[in-house]
Amino acid sequence: MKKAIPGLLLERRAVVRQLLKDPDDDLLVIAGLGSSCWDITAAGDRPLNMPLWGGMGAPVAMGLGLALAQPGKRVLVITGDGDMLMSLGSLATVAAQQPENLAIVVLDNEKYGETGNQATHTSPRDNGPTASGAGADLGAIAKACGIADSATVREPGAVAQLVGDARTAQGPIFRVVKVMVEKLELVMPPQDGALLKDRFRRALLGPAG
Repeated sequence: MKKAIPGLLLERRAVVRQLLKDPDDDLLVIAGLGSSCWDITAAGDRPLNMPLWGGMGAPVAMGLGLALAQPGKRVLVITGDGDMLMSLGSLATVAAQQPENLAIVVLDNEKYGETGNQATHTSPRDNGPTASGAGADLGAIAKACGIADSATVREPGAVAQLVGDARTAQGPIFRVVKVMVEKLELVMPPQDGALLKDRFRRALLGPAG
């Protein structure tokens, strides 16, 4: 039994499994570094997944470019709070472009999971002798940038709506999903960046691509 921290109730991999529950569709998935890569792979590796491995700060910009280049395809970016904090300016660019086919889901455990679970700026403000956290609200930041459909998901009962919004709602949409701090098995996608790029391209554009 996992011990839930107040306000962090959801299991990240259960959420991602729901988001990616139809492995045969043509959803284009970009995953941020580290845990998000393992999460989408645990849900089922597929050619139209593009895990960025160590590309911190890149997934939203890449998802935006892909959404603009492929307006007939649904693009889903799945990343973490540390990654999103590194690239907040990309949200303003998404808002400027308003791609209707782009959904961004941030799995926020309020920690830098790849470097030792240090608190990120989304963790509650602590004014004690070891102050950490700023209580930053990524959903509010996205909305202030101009992404009108922005919200935070905290409860299990809201996951079904999250999945529906991420898969079908007119974008751009932005969702912060507050997830538990968990130690999970690493489920590795292929580690060859050229292979990942080429298989994604072929799956999207066909052999001629």
